[in-house]
Order: sequence, then structure tokens, then C-alpha cells
Amino acid sequence: MDIYTIIFLALAVFIFLRLRSVLGQRTGNERPPYDRAAPNVVQRAQDNNNVVPMPGAVIDQAPLAPTADVAPADRWKGITEPGTPLAQGLDAIVAQDSSFDPRHFLSGARGAYEMIVLAFANGDRRALKDLLSSEVYESFETVIKDREKHEQKTETRFVSIDKAELVSAEARDRAAQLTVRFVSQMISVTRDKTGAIVDGNPDKVADITDVWTFARDTSSRDPNWKLVGTGSAA
Repeated sequence: MDIYTIIFLALAVFIFLRLRSVLGQRTGNERPPYDRAAPNVVQRAQDNNNVVPMPGAVIDQAPLAPTADVAPADRWKGITEPGTPLAQGLDAIVAQDSSFDPRHFLSGARGAYEMIVLAFANGDRRALKDLLSSEVYESFETVIKDREKHEQKTETRFVSIDKAELVSAEARDRAAQLTVRFVSQMISVTRDKTGAIVDGNPDKVADITDVWTFARDTSSRDPNWKLVGTGSAA
């Protein structure tokens, strides 16, 4: 062998020894290969167990235990007193749907309330169609069209939702209706195409009270509620 062959062989041996020291040897006790996709799969599975209302799913009710299994005296504890019109309305809904849980409903209603208000401010028709009844959607769209006609934009930001409480409940002909009073604080301002303010104040937090009614067909497999009526209170 000439001198160049000897040099290349020496380099090959040196490189092999360096790689061996860096990579180590297999002993049969190695950990399984790390799957970079696994954490994402686990996170998605966890997320699916903590569903929050999104466009297309207004208020998804999935109580921990059937409300009908709770003693009547304790069934609406923290919601209303036994024998009140609200309690009687809730009893009527449970008679049609034993899985109904007003606490879970109110949690979803808070999320739906915020989404609807923001979608309306942003003129997000796609989101609103999934969240509203056809009648309420038409009234919302009328206002959106008027803003677009005058080239106006509304900016709304929630400061807090201080309260979401049931004020009435009714079940009639497999149709359940729940009315919720929302007390919130938000900042809202409408500007024209030049940026000039035409309504609201970007520096003022307003106290808002809305009274909204949600409904669903208890005979339907669709568990979601839609907004069917809106109002406000002083």
C-alpha cells in the first residue's frame, strides 16, 4: 500500500472511534424512539375532553351526572329555590331531557354570549349563522349591512362578565327555552372610514345588562342551544 492509502485508513479508523464515543453502543436497554407527534396527539385528546363552545356548537351540554338522579330538594341548589316558577320550568326540561344540567348550561352560555357579541361587532356572518336562530340572525345582519353601507367598523372588547344567571325556564312541545341575564363590562366604539368616532367611547368601560333566550329541541340528537331572543335591561 502506498502512503495515501495508509493515511485514508488511519482517518477512517479515527472517525469510527469518534463516532462510537459520541453515539455509544446499543446495549438492549435503550428507550424507544421519541415520537415528535405524540405530544400533539395527547394535547388534542385532552382538548377534546374540555370542549368550549365554538362557532357551530353553541352550548354543548354534557353534565357529570343526570340531574334527574338528584333529590328534588337539592336539584337546583345555587340556581333557585324549590317550588319557584324557575324551578318548575327546570323540572319540566329535565322531564324531557334527564341529562340537562343548568350549571353546565350557564358555563356554556357565558362563552356563547362573548362569542356572539364579538362576532356581531366584527360582522362575522359565518359564526353568527351557527349561533343564532334564523330570526335573530336576520336582525343582526340588518345592522351589519347598515354598518357596511356607511363604511363603519365596530370595535368591542370585554373587560369582564360579572354574572350569568337563569331568570326563566320553559318546556313546551319538546322545545326547551332558557332565559339568561348577563351582566358584563365592555368597551365598544364605532368608527367611520376615516377613523372618526360615531358611537361609543374607546376609553370608557360600560356596564351592560343583556337578557337573552336560548332554545333547543329536546327530541333532537343535536345537544346545542341557539339564541332565539335578545333584550336589555337597565
